Amino acid sequence: MHYKLSAKKQINQPDTIGSLPQQKHMIKMKNTILSAAFILSALLLFSSCSQSKNATAADKKDTIKKVAAVTAVVKDTVPAKVVYPPLNKKLYDSLMKRLAHGDTTGKWPVKNAPYPLPGAILPFKRVVAFYGNLYAKKMGILGELPPNEMLAKLKGEVKNWEKADPQTPVQPALHYIAVVASGDAGKDGKYRHRMPFKQIDSILVLAKKSHSIVFLDIQVALSNIHAELPLLEKYWIMPNVHFGMDPEFSMKDGTHPGKKIGTYDAADVNYVSGYLANLVRKYNLPPKILIVHRFTKKMLSNYQNIKLRPEIQVVMDMDGWGEPDLKEGTWRYFIKNEPVQFTGFKLFYKNDLKKAPHHMLTPEEVLKKKPYPIYIQYQ
Repeated sequence: MHYKLSAKKQINQPDTIGSLPQQKHMIKMKNTILSAAFILSALLLFSSCSQSKNATAADKKDTIKKVAAVTAVVKDTVPAKVVYPPLNKKLYDSLMKRLAHGDTTGKWPVKNAPYPLPGAILPFKRVVAFYGNLYAKKMGILGELPPNEMLAKLKGEVKNWEKADPQTPVQPALHYIAVVASGDAGKDGKYRHRMPFKQIDSILVLAKKSHSIVFLDIQVALSNIHAELPLLEKYWIMPNVHFGMDPEFSMKDGTHPGKKIGTYDAADVNYVSGYLANLVRKYNLPPKILIVHRFTKKMLSNYQNIKLRPEIQVVMDMDGWGEPDLKEGTWRYFIKNEPVQFTGFKLFYKNDLKKAPHHMLTPEEVLKKKPYPIYIQYQ
């Protein structure tokens, strides 16, 4: 089976962010802020008491206002600890069985998978995501359209999926390429460019506006996942931010990205899931969704060694483009027949139309797959 590269045209941007400040422990930060507020309050009150007995009522009133202002700032800065409802295991089991969609191979649902921690999105909702980068219109729909127009189109796709499968609520998502493989070597010769924080922050703003979750995707090129993942920890500790890893641009043999299809091993996936799982536990987060793109066998070696964890929900995303029959074959060989945990399916607004019958699959057609894809991505 021949499959072209995914036509994710890369961009040349300066390697801007350099070294990142080490992230503070949230609890430590909370204690620091509260301590500062307490000290400031005490100082203000001490100052008030130390003044002459002739201090006016206006002076005292002003002091009280300052203390109240500090308290308000602290309250607004430190989020309250979120308590997620306990997992309904009976409902979870029934939904996982439904996702199998009558599969008779015995592979679905995946056996011996752990129950997720409270707050899990899957399988309670289907995620429908727009993929891309704000610097390049040709890397996906997320950056192709002006933001408001893009969000309106995403809302329309959400409605399409809700109509096609009324039993499954839809969670919109923005899947943003935060580290981009490039034809330009860059300052360190790694052929990847890290997007500036201010641009990632703008995605978070759009997500809040559209009630979406966020996926940050990393294309390591000649770098590696151990080097790139920790640099974005300030985002991984946010409950609404999840992760995508792309084997296509993991060039372990030193080949320049775009010249051939890259690869990850189960050990790479396990490193990522272990790293994120530690953050989930440390910061009392809901489970993270981990997307692994795949459209060839060699893109992921030793898939059966991927470790499943309560803190992480692993989605194998069928990432290839082409005519419906080609996509069906890719799905069958590399997603359905090599089960990990959850499945995803990618749709290309343009590339899926290049060959006859020039047709992009509809939600109703995608829902004929066994198992049901629970993550849908549009590029």
